[in-house]
Parts: sequence; C-alpha cells; structure tokens
Amino acid sequence: MEITDLFQGAYDLHVHTGPDVLPRKLDDLEMAKRLQRLGMKGYGIKSHYFVTSARAKLLNQVYPGMNVIGAICLNNSVGGLNPIAVEMAALDGAKIVWMPTFDAENEQQHFRASKPEKLPHWAKLRQEFERQGSPMPTINLFNGRELKHEVYKILRIISKYDLVLATGHLGKDEIFALIEAAGKIGVKKIVVTHPNFPSIRLSIAEQRELAQRGAYMEHCFTTPHSNKDTWESVYEQIHSVGPNHCILSSDLGQPAGPYPDEGMQIFVRNLLDNGFSTGDIRTMMVDNPSSLVEKEG
Repeated sequence: MEITDLFQGAYDLHVHTGPDVLPRKLDDLEMAKRLQRLGMKGYGIKSHYFVTSARAKLLNQVYPGMNVIGAICLNNSVGGLNPIAVEMAALDGAKIVWMPTFDAENEQQHFRASKPEKLPHWAKLRQEFERQGSPMPTINLFNGRELKHEVYKILRIISKYDLVLATGHLGKDEIFALIEAAGKIGVKKIVVTHPNFPSIRLSIAEQRELAQRGAYMEHCFTTPHSNKDTWESVYEQIHSVGPNHCILSSDLGQPAGPYPDEGMQIFVRNLLDNGFSTGDIRTMMVDNPSSLVEKEG
C-alpha cells in the first residue's frame, strides 16, 4: 500500500490557512487543491482571530465532495468567552469551537516564564496593542474555583448544535474542569488540543483519564517537528492512550514550515516506521475525525 492510499477520505482538523492577520504559507484555495489531489476529504480552518465558517462554505461550493470545516476560536477578537459569538458561528455552519489559545491566561503565563529569544508574530501583535494603550486581556475559565457562567452557556450551545469542543491552550485544571462540565451538559464531541504542547504538558496518565471521559487526544505534527516534544514521546503517548482515542493533525500553515499535506505525510511515515499499523493510521486520520465532523446517518 502506498502512503497516499492512507489519505483517502482523511481529515486534518487543525490548519492555519490564509487570509489571516498572521502571515500564512498558503491560502484556502491552494490548501483545498492540495488536499483534493491527495484524496483527502477535508480540513478544519483554524484562525486564532476570526470565525472561518463562511470561508468553509465557499470552498465546499467550489470543490464539491470536499468537507471543509469552519470554526471559532474564543480569543479576544470574538469577545473571548462570548456565547453569542458561538451561537452565531454555529448558525453559520461552524463545527469546531476552540477555547482560548494565545489569549489564554495559561499560555501567557507560560510565554512570560519561557522568555523566548525570538517573539512569535502573535506576541508582537499583542505588544502592539499594548503600545497603543489597549492591552488585550488574558482569559481564564474560572471565577474563583468554579467555571464562569459564560462557559456553561457556551457548553450548552455546543451541545445544542452538536459541535466539537476543543480545549485550545488552556491549563490542566481548566481542561479537566471543562471536560467534566461538558460531559454533564451532554457535549458528545471533545478534542484535547495538542496535549503535549509546552504550555499544557498532560502526562500519559492524564491523557488516559481524559480519553476515558470520551475526549480525543489531538497529536499535531508541528509539536515534535518544532522540537516542542520528541518524536519518541509522541509515539509513546499514542501507543499508551491508544489510536482509538487519538486524531492526527498538522497544525501547519506557518510560512517557514512544510505545507500541511507534506507535514501529514511525514507524520504518517514516521508512525509507520515506529510500530503503528495502516489500520492505526486510518483510525486516527479517517475514522475518528469523521465521527467528529460528519453527520451521523
């Protein structure tokens, strides 16, 4: 079997295409063409700042048979933990709701503590707002020890429209509290966003616990590719949690990185060379993502 055969009907639910505020390697049109040539079914358009459902709808009209997925990410540009924005995105066809990413208090605390030599574009953007006298707030899900009222409203909307809840760059305590509340409210589709990301670093035991609660662990190519984790650690995490509880994504679109489809093919080759079967790959790229973003029946 050729590696490309494994991509038939597959999804990459975490892709940073343009147009966007941040510089991107490719736009939606080029991305759709590349995935169509590879035989993939679709991808999730992730913008940290804008709702992408309208872009997805246009692409699905231009490329019949594809299933491009729109989303909303609850950073300051959409009002943060804004139930109205989530409901409007759902009405427009968005299927993924990411919790805060760059504006998450957890991510900001980690960023300040790590003191990177080179500022990423998103950090420069936040600094520019500060220079203008309009600093962006950081976003935390808690009010004291309890989840904020807005979080419960958002979870009820996610349940109402059968959307995918993705945890973004939240901290461990927030992730566990959020998923517990989501389960009680009836949210059926949950993804833990790159659980091995430096600001998150969920242990294998923690990943297993969340998987037992029904969440998928999303393993992204960029995390080991950019040395935020080791490939050996990624293999161990997936083996330990089990492919049935994982999905594979690229998290690509940054100008200096590979194209998302290229990154996914490298990801698959690495997994095949390190003890994973073709069935494991199809489970994580086709079956599990399809269960998240395709309607049943």
